[in-house]
Amino acid sequence: MQSWNALPDRRLIVGGEVTAEFLALGIDNYRTGAHHISQLPYGRNGRRANFRLVLKERRGTCSTKHALLAALAIEQQLAVQLTLGIYEMHERNTPGVGATLNKYRIAFVPEAHCYLTYDGIRVDVTRGSITPVEPIASFLREETISPAQIGDYKVEMHKSFIREWSARETARSWEEIWKIREDCIAALSQSAERS
Repeated sequence: MQSWNALPDRRLIVGGEVTAEFLALGIDNYRTGAHHISQLPYGRNGRRANFRLVLKERRGTCSTKHALLAALAIEQQLAVQLTLGIYEMHERNTPGVGATLNKYRIAFVPEAHCYLTYDGIRVDVTRGSITPVEPIASFLREETISPAQIGDYKVEMHKSFIREWSARETARSWEEIWKIREDCIAALSQSAERS
């Protein structure tokens, strides 16, 4: 995965509501906007699927931050796509989940992650603040989604994947895997709050 500096270095032209929000902050370049978003703290927004809250609340998740940048790219007619991928989340690629996984005696859980794809390159503006020993190198599933799909669609696709995966790969129910995943996310949130 690359970071914000792999995105297009393109001046923003007047486009729409999302563009106007960036311009109001004095951000007039797409790559500069991506850098700005990368510097905002990790945290869920007041309404989980409302990516427009990232700039107002000065925080966001992989879903909301990347959806906002994808919406900006749409307005600017840039070939930057929002991608939803499922990867094997473990301590080496997501520091902070190891204790939870050890507690449940499981090596990893499938996790949904949003990022951007530009010119065949995966771009993640949210992982720059953590230093994983092992980057996310491969995905079990990937698909292009629209910014509007980061809410219910993302959750349902993730649950569907876990249902199929748990039936094939483990004796645990998908509900138990989902609970372990939720506990991992809670551990990450607590870790982010302490930072």
